[in-house]
Amino acid sequence: MNTNGSQYYDNQEFFNKYTLKRASNENPNDTIEKPIFMELMGNVSQFNVLDLGCGDGRIGADLINFGCSSYHGIEGSTNMYNLASSNLESFKNVHLVRSTIEDWTFPKGHFDLVISRLVLHYINDIEAIFEKIYHSLTDGGKFIFSIEHPVITSTLQKSGKRTNWIVDNYFIRGIREQLWLGANVCKHHRTIEDYFHHLKSVGFNIESIKESEPKKENFQNEETFKRRLRIPLFLFFSSAK
Repeated sequence: MNTNGSQYYDNQEFFNKYTLKRASNENPNDTIEKPIFMELMGNVSQFNVLDLGCGDGRIGADLINFGCSSYHGIEGSTNMYNLASSNLESFKNVHLVRSTIEDWTFPKGHFDLVISRLVLHYINDIEAIFEKIYHSLTDGGKFIFSIEHPVITSTLQKSGKRTNWIVDNYFIRGIREQLWLGANVCKHHRTIEDYFHHLKSVGFNIESIKESEPKKENFQNEETFKRRLRIPLFLFFSSAK
């Protein structure tokens, strides 16, 4: 079974629905995931940054504006790669590659910061990717990533609007399927402990774990904010070489 996440975004109907969803007011990516991610990154001045699964590349514009020396984006979807190229065409020191994360050749000891946002739950052999990331970092370099929280991947529904989150088979790892934006999407479910163990096993020092608690100031709608307090949507790790 092909579970590579980039394939979904090259289905034009799925891609159109996704971009429309991301443009909606108070979408969770912009109200919860991005603020926490930016906080974890902190000062990126003079950093060489690698973004694995860079999507539309808009965070690359932020990083360049915040003073990073270079931004390298790896993206497996042609649709997303083209969108990132368009969004970043006016910026200098931007390098985009159309490749899956698994197929890309990581340079040794080159990056000060490696990031990945809501991508790694599509990866099968996560420890192999963590090891490649580790060796691509400079000494003291950081690896920060977000994923769908394991509470979410353990409660995926085949279809229908989610009203309850009943955790089930949490300790059974593997592929979980979900009907999302009209497509059957596959994600790899792992526990929080699994991610912690895989990071430690390749040599990372884990500096921070966050579970996407929303902040009221990022919401205009009180009802949306209260709904986001019910369950953690995302999980974040910040680690260092």
